[in-house]
Amino acid sequence: MATTINKQRVLSLLLNTADKVGAEPEPRPVLQQFIYGLCRQNATADQADQAFKNLTTRFFDWNEVRVSSPREVEEALAGLTEPEGRAQRLVAFLQEVFETTFSFDLEKLQKAGVKQAAKQLSRYQAADDYIGAWVLQRTLGGHAIPIDAPTLRCARRLGLLEPGQDTPEPARASLEHLVGKSKGPLFTDALSNLAEEHCWESAPNCPNCPMSAECVTAQEGGEALAGVGRTTRAKPR
Repeated sequence: MATTINKQRVLSLLLNTADKVGAEPEPRPVLQQFIYGLCRQNATADQADQAFKNLTTRFFDWNEVRVSSPREVEEALAGLTEPEGRAQRLVAFLQEVFETTFSFDLEKLQKAGVKQAAKQLSRYQAADDYIGAWVLQRTLGGHAIPIDAPTLRCARRLGLLEPGQDTPEPARASLEHLVGKSKGPLFTDALSNLAEEHCWESAPNCPNCPMSAECVTAQEGGEALAGVGRTTRAKPR
């Protein structure tokens, strides 16, 4: 019981901190949300926003993205990690959607029900657990927590996960039990922001982190992790 209460206290502080800077998620149709999720994985909101904007302004429509070379798409995704791989996945996804629907409209999934929609999304070769959960959370009204590397790192360091829950599948199941459906998007954005601003993979900025008072890692070994006197970020996340 004590562990559960502590997790709830950490969660409340995290969400309260996020409420001060958070913004309402932008509504997007299923196809666009899938593409945005592909950009958002292991990236900040600003990086994903810019990449998605590049795709919608540099190309006439999604069909032009589909028939463009991966190199052209990769240039639009500059600023994201592994832009080449993302570009290849995006082109492959659009090609698969076009071959199966002869359009770029996946809105029928809105009427299929959450479980069936998740099943259909998972069939796309470009899909993975993160993108599926992202679309479920942001567009399809399901209860899902998308888990990428920064999310997993922050949740583990904050003590929101139990030992052994260090891979996406068990982590997602645990966090979905802890975080209410209505708070899912805020929670996701809060951890992403924390990873960007303070909880870096190397030498995290524990002394200046708003979660340090409740963070298990900061309390147990913050100085060793953060580096004495460190005030600037060593490298991107």
